[in-house]
Amino acid sequence: QVPVVESGGGLVQAGGSLRLSCTASGLTFDTYAMGWFRQAPGKEREAVSCIWSNFDRTSFMDSVKGRFTISRDNDKNTVYLQMNSLKPEDTAMYYCTAASSGDCSISWSRYEYRGQGTQVTVSS
Repeated sequence: QVPVVESGGGLVQAGGSLRLSCTASGLTFDTYAMGWFRQAPGKEREAVSCIWSNFDRTSFMDSVKGRFTISRDNDKNTVYLQMNSLKPEDTAMYYCTAASSGDCSISWSRYEYRGQGTQVTVSS
């Protein structure tokens, strides 16, 4: 069983919104930092956003600042990525990750658990 499972991807027109969800199981969720990465075909993987276990702290890559927000519901073991004003360049597979350190990192390898991804496609 995969400890983290993403949902909420899909096809949307430019300017539209999507909310990705990631639900964790078998983890002490409130002690984990939860991150979102994305990878488009032929491109390197990018660290999109992260929320520390102390969820007062969040981080975002520059190109999504002001458009994306991240939040977590520890009662539901779920982290959300709200994506607004989507652009075609946001098209990618989005992956949810979990780090037992409780600290965010832009390094994929720092996250022990990674989901299988959910596809986001933004049409122009």
